[in-house]
Amino acid sequence: MVHALPLGRARDVLHGLPLGHPLHPVLVQVPIGAWLSSAVLDAVPGTRRSARLLIGVGVMAAAPAALAGWVDWAEQHEDQRRTGLVHAVSTAVAVGLYAQSWVQRGRGRTVLGKALGMAGLCAVGVGGMLGGHLAFRQAAGPNKAEPVPHLLDDTWYPVGSVQDFPVGAAVRRQLGEVPVLVVRQAGGDIHALADRCSHLSGPLSDGTIAEGCVQCPWHGSVFRLADGANIRGPATAPQPSFQVRVDEGGTVHVRLPGAG
Repeated sequence: MVHALPLGRARDVLHGLPLGHPLHPVLVQVPIGAWLSSAVLDAVPGTRRSARLLIGVGVMAAAPAALAGWVDWAEQHEDQRRTGLVHAVSTAVAVGLYAQSWVQRGRGRTVLGKALGMAGLCAVGVGGMLGGHLAFRQAAGPNKAEPVPHLLDDTWYPVGSVQDFPVGAAVRRQLGEVPVLVVRQAGGDIHALADRCSHLSGPLSDGTIAEGCVQCPWHGSVFRLADGANIRGPATAPQPSFQVRVDEGGTVHVRLPGAG
């Protein structure tokens, strides 16, 4: 159902591709901040209207945050999706409680409204804890290619002769712990990228090569071969891109600037 939403290029925006990291954690700051501030105002005399306003802001702001979260959730693996569902249920409960709090406060039932708000804060706290578990324990969202520069030295590595790389074919080479995708294009240019997708470590060497790009076989992220730039999500971080040179004997060497 999430994949079927007619989002077009907005899907990449919701993933956070223009930011270079997921958008969902940024958006959730608005409702959580508004609701936490409303709880503080509930303890301050004469701030009933301000507290209710903040609750309304939080309920409205929860919608785009939830949409971004669902778009990310649809591209995660099974264990992450399972945790994500419980996270979403907890957050939905919080939104429902805060919506009722807003209604009851408008009817003059301030004590009931405050109680519902406190219950909503507890529910969103549980959701936030699960979101933290999802992000930091289950690694949903971090750039999976970030360790690559720390696993290599800033030096030239031989990966084979030019003849070992058929034109337009994805060839995988191993540099210590780092798998590398090497592609020779029709014009003779040779490009090399870290092979594991920055989204969820999908093997780019099993992906599709077309129009100067490689598409991850797992979730469809597209990276430009020339520089590793991510053209389409769900990946939000680019792929480490290697410099390539060919020596007089026809041996291809690759180097990752800044490695080590």
